[in-house]
Amino acid sequence: MPSPASEAGPTGQGQVSGSGSGSGSTAPAVSGTAPASPGRDRALHRGGLLQAALGVVAFSLTFPATAWGLEGFGPWSLVAVRSVLAAVVAGGCLLMLRVPLPERRHRAGLVVVAAGVVLGFPLFTTLALETSTTAHAAVVVGLLPLTTALFSALRVGARPSRTFWAAALAGAAAVIAFTVQQSGGALSGADGYLFAALLVCAAGYTEGGRLARVMPGWQVIGWALVLCLPLTLPGALVALSYEPVALSAHSVTGLLWVAVGSQFLGLVVWYRGMAAIGIPKASQLQLAQPLLTLVWSVLLLGEHLTPAAPLTAAAVLVCIAVTQRARG
Repeated sequence: MPSPASEAGPTGQGQVSGSGSGSGSTAPAVSGTAPASPGRDRALHRGGLLQAALGVVAFSLTFPATAWGLEGFGPWSLVAVRSVLAAVVAGGCLLMLRVPLPERRHRAGLVVVAAGVVLGFPLFTTLALETSTTAHAAVVVGLLPLTTALFSALRVGARPSRTFWAAALAGAAAVIAFTVQQSGGALSGADGYLFAALLVCAAGYTEGGRLARVMPGWQVIGWALVLCLPLTLPGALVALSYEPVALSAHSVTGLLWVAVGSQFLGLVVWYRGMAAIGIPKASQLQLAQPLLTLVWSVLLLGEHLTPAAPLTAAAVLVCIAVTQRARG
């Protein structure tokens, strides 16, 4: 999705010539850009917030859906098959709309997106969820907003205010304290996978958000998925031949959600939202993701929450509100 500035440029320029043909005189050329409309800016910002929030809701279901998928698939099979299914959907859209290949200058960025959000994050979190509860795994998303904001500052030069950083740190601390308390305060062997997932996903989010300013968000994730097909398709065939499969309503539903909901549709609206409101502000909406994940875990997996959940949720909402109002 092009940025508002890039959309306004071509349409806001032009020339005004004098009327009357053959008069030999013309009015002075007038060129420039139309002044930005505050109402239009607010509408674009609200739309970006809504799309980023929808992405967070989609992502919040990823861990419970992965837990369901692991009931019938091995970890390697689940990751590879979800990527193949998502690539089929994305590739079909790209072919149907006859989208040209991405420009050469964008391909390195697409490789980072593919490595981070198509391969790295799903693989590391799926391996972690073999031995970790969704409550403990949610700690990775508790740190992800802050890590993504740091990556965006380094990669695209984003410079949020001190107020933003203070609220982001406070929100991350609240989420981490809550999720550690939920998991009993002990680190597990899955933590290495979780922290690796954190780093590669933050890099993929940052690069995808940058690319979504110069190309539609759905094409960013679409090309990243297609780019991975030479790896994921053979990987799926090999994994399925080694890992047993036990199809059930839970495993199929989980697979379909992580493939179409999390891996494609969720990232489409997420990247569009990042392009509209900026990577740092969009990333802070994910402070709510661990709490949403825990709610889904109660409803779908029968896990239990402590009384600290509503207090943490209130603290996180305050931090999100501050980051969204903080000046860049």
